[in-house]
Amino acid sequence: MKITELLKKETMILDLQATSKNEAIEELAAKLDDAGHLSDRASFIEAIKNRESQSSTGIGEGVAIPHAKTAAVTEPAIVFGRSKEGIDYDALDGEKSHLFFMIAASEGANETHLQALSRLSTLLMDEEFRESLMSADSTGTILKAVDLKEKEKLSAQDAEEEKEKTQAKDGSKPYFVAVTGCPTGIAHTYMAADGLKDAANKLGYDIKVETNGSDGVKSRLTKEDIERADAVIIAADTKIEMDRFDGKKLINAPVTAGIRKPTKLLEDAYEGNLSVHRASGESGGSEEAGTGGKRSVGAAIYKHLMSGVSNMLPFVVGGGILIALSFFFEDPVNGEITWFGEILSTIGGANAFFLLVPVLAGFIAYSIADRPGFAAGMVGGLMASTGEAGFLGGIVAGFLAGYLVLGIRRVFNFMPKSLEGIKTILILPLFGIFLTGFIMYFLVVPMAAVQTTLVGWLSGMETGNAVILGIILGGMMAVDMGGPVNKSAYAFGIAMLEANTLMPMAAIMAGGMVPPLGIALATTLFKNKFTREQQDAGKTNYILGASFITEGAIPFAAADPARVIPSLIAGSATAGALAMLFGNATPAPHGGVFVLLLVENWPMYIVAILAGAFVTAIMLKILKKDISTGTTTTTNSKAA
Repeated sequence: MKITELLKKETMILDLQATSKNEAIEELAAKLDDAGHLSDRASFIEAIKNRESQSSTGIGEGVAIPHAKTAAVTEPAIVFGRSKEGIDYDALDGEKSHLFFMIAASEGANETHLQALSRLSTLLMDEEFRESLMSADSTGTILKAVDLKEKEKLSAQDAEEEKEKTQAKDGSKPYFVAVTGCPTGIAHTYMAADGLKDAANKLGYDIKVETNGSDGVKSRLTKEDIERADAVIIAADTKIEMDRFDGKKLINAPVTAGIRKPTKLLEDAYEGNLSVHRASGESGGSEEAGTGGKRSVGAAIYKHLMSGVSNMLPFVVGGGILIALSFFFEDPVNGEITWFGEILSTIGGANAFFLLVPVLAGFIAYSIADRPGFAAGMVGGLMASTGEAGFLGGIVAGFLAGYLVLGIRRVFNFMPKSLEGIKTILILPLFGIFLTGFIMYFLVVPMAAVQTTLVGWLSGMETGNAVILGIILGGMMAVDMGGPVNKSAYAFGIAMLEANTLMPMAAIMAGGMVPPLGIALATTLFKNKFTREQQDAGKTNYILGASFITEGAIPFAAADPARVIPSLIAGSATAGALAMLFGNATPAPHGGVFVLLLVENWPMYIVAILAGAFVTAIMLKILKKDISTGTTTTTNSKAA
């Protein structure tokens, strides 16, 4: 399928009116909707913004390619937008974006659709093509330019395929293999592949690139390709089959590196100062995957911790809500729990909550050392749980197990490849479980004492100190709205929940509900501060905020971070402080208003959340500029 079958005159905007990233998304989506390609514009916009939250699709060089694959798209299409003034789209090079191609792929999109959509992203790597689009004076001229460039690209692809078949195999030229992939698999995957191919051609290297896109794996690397390669380059933000690269020097980088700095990746690969990847018995990566020193220690620790927390969350949410619901099934006469309440409590507490710490530790270890680390992490976590070392003990057990298994794997590197299976299923689990368990046997008691001290301090906290803690936890939920700071606060709340200290989680949930609710109130009460599109988007934040989905505020914060983020933090900190002041406590770690009746002193909890939302709304009124005048309103603006 040709690109021009997906890009039509009725899906083009030659003069975008948007002045911000959020407005551009709204305007392009509206054009797509008007052309009849969407069944639910709001859901499509949400899918686009979810993709943006992973990494900006402003690829630089004045180009942005927002894209999503969702059931809200009735028929795959492309909408083109052009802004002569440029829009700050959080581009990778920090410059304004002028050319926008919004790609809409339906969940049922076939391979030919996906190939055409991905082909467009690679065309935009050409500077002359971009210039022709900027200077085009009509939709017809743009369509003609796209058609000509696509034909040229298809011819080049045919030549590239022939070249790969005939590449020198005598070692006369450096030869590398690469794998690219992004979470959506529509645009960045193929742009990174083209970036690496172009850079290799200029440097005089040979390269073969495997793409892991929405239409499946293309140009799959063969065993011969990998054996020939001087080094392997992974430019991906999605899981890649890694064991096949055992024994190869390897660079592991984000997919954007393949777009923005492919030459540096190839030069690093050529210099050869890389770590050697060792297979782990899993198809994915491990801590031992060669990274070329790209990942910092802090980033690696955070990644492993979040792996444990994210896999533990279903147990926390499901178990916590079941425990909370069991309180509703008490005999009104004697106050004893009924048989059904007992069942809910047993499922949620004795079973789901019992697994929290082992699952946390198991998946931390799995993130570090793959499957061989999982068993050791689970055992260490179970020892921490039964020894009352709690959440803290689980974290220690997870990291201990993961890195011990990596060490054991290195010790047994002398074993021949023919015994690799024995090492994976026997030696690594055996020694991993033993060493982790042996060390945890001596660590459990001191860690339990630390856990008991911390819980005792929180439980006996005086009102003033509790309010300070509420300010900190509530404010952290609004700093990055789903990022590391937000997740750190939430992880602390889960730890306290597991220790049966329920007030911190109430403050955290209140702080997380405020940003979208505050935005929604501001767009309703102070319309002169927001565009019509922002006002419409603000309405959905009532639902997102009530559901404890903090991310609903991200588009507004991204469009005006200097004014919006401080307003959100102030409101969330207020809500967290008041929740602690009012003695609010909840056994439910999620759910927002849907678990409101499970919150102790719930009427005042509503007051705390509404107060925080109003603080955010008032601050936005004071700090944000009027849309009509472009001036900042102050409390004395009318008098002036």
